[in-house]
Amino acid sequence: MNAPFREQQARQTLAVVDCDIHPAHRTPGELLPYLEPRWREHYQTYGVHVRQALSSTLMYPRMMAAGMRSDALPASGPAGSDLDMLRRQHLDPVNVEFGLLMALSKGGMEERNPEFAAAMSRATNDWQIDRWVRQEPRLRAGIVVPQEFPEAAVAEIERCAADRRYVQIMLSSRPSDPLGHPRYWPIYAAAERAGLPIGLHPVGYNGGHPSTGSGWPTYYLQEHYVFVACMESLAARVIHGGVFERLPGLKVVLVEGGFAWAPALAWRMDKHFDKFRKEVPHLKQRPSDYLRRHIWWTTQPIEEPEQARHLTEIIDWIGWDRLLYSSDYPHWDYDNPSFSFKFPMTEAQRRQIFRDNAMALYRLS
Repeated sequence: MNAPFREQQARQTLAVVDCDIHPAHRTPGELLPYLEPRWREHYQTYGVHVRQALSSTLMYPRMMAAGMRSDALPASGPAGSDLDMLRRQHLDPVNVEFGLLMALSKGGMEERNPEFAAAMSRATNDWQIDRWVRQEPRLRAGIVVPQEFPEAAVAEIERCAADRRYVQIMLSSRPSDPLGHPRYWPIYAAAERAGLPIGLHPVGYNGGHPSTGSGWPTYYLQEHYVFVACMESLAARVIHGGVFERLPGLKVVLVEGGFAWAPALAWRMDKHFDKFRKEVPHLKQRPSDYLRRHIWWTTQPIEEPEQARHLTEIIDWIGWDRLLYSSDYPHWDYDNPSFSFKFPMTEAQRRQIFRDNAMALYRLS
């Protein structure tokens, strides 16, 4: 699992767009220069206050290297903090045309103090441009927002959206309230106005609530799987809440939550919608219509059925134009496109997944 990744024997010839790369801070204080003096002092005096009790450690013990590739640890700093290593291990050998940054570490999404969360989000967005995108033209940033403080989140979207180096808006898939709740709608409306997709990635701790409906998982193995159940619930809540009916131009990307569950969820939602549609008169279409029109999925961690054709059938239902390649670099379950996709694809389908779908969705051309 954490053994050094085997060297790629041949360069990936097809240019790819990677929709999930995780940059890290080289030092705990790397964000300080990007904070206003007041918040710099606050950070140095009080630190962060994230939405969980164990603020200085992971919620679950993971394997060695804290869930990262052991060969991705630079001489100094954590995995994901070295741009040259990112180039050497991933961007160059995989032939990445564009790489989308997912900045998760202390970025404001988990901070309880709403004004400090806004300051941390702003600093993280400036840090992404200064530390990564300006130095590597293949990279693009995602706008981190304090989603529990919608007014500040909208202001941050409006500050950054005109800069084409930002290609999406990042939200946690584990908010304090269900994401279909009207309190989050101003964020969705700002995303639609900006023409930017919402990227939902597992991060955060549900306002301190257990990550499952039946309590805390015992093992990290369970916690890792819960990402899927979280995404299913999230998709259902946004659809049933009427978000897409009210905002027909909104686009949502579910990152790192699998995708093989999508047809079963759609079938179940449609079945119940036929019986309970009077409870949700704001929905003018069947739930599956909203799901197939407004939602995209990234590939990592991809499901691996015993018979590869089963996965092909699932993608046929979802649509080959709805799947986006992602590597999750530098995490332990990193997916290299030369080895990770074991199901048959035509050349046109391969181009869609690895490049063309993301180029169109994120307006990268």
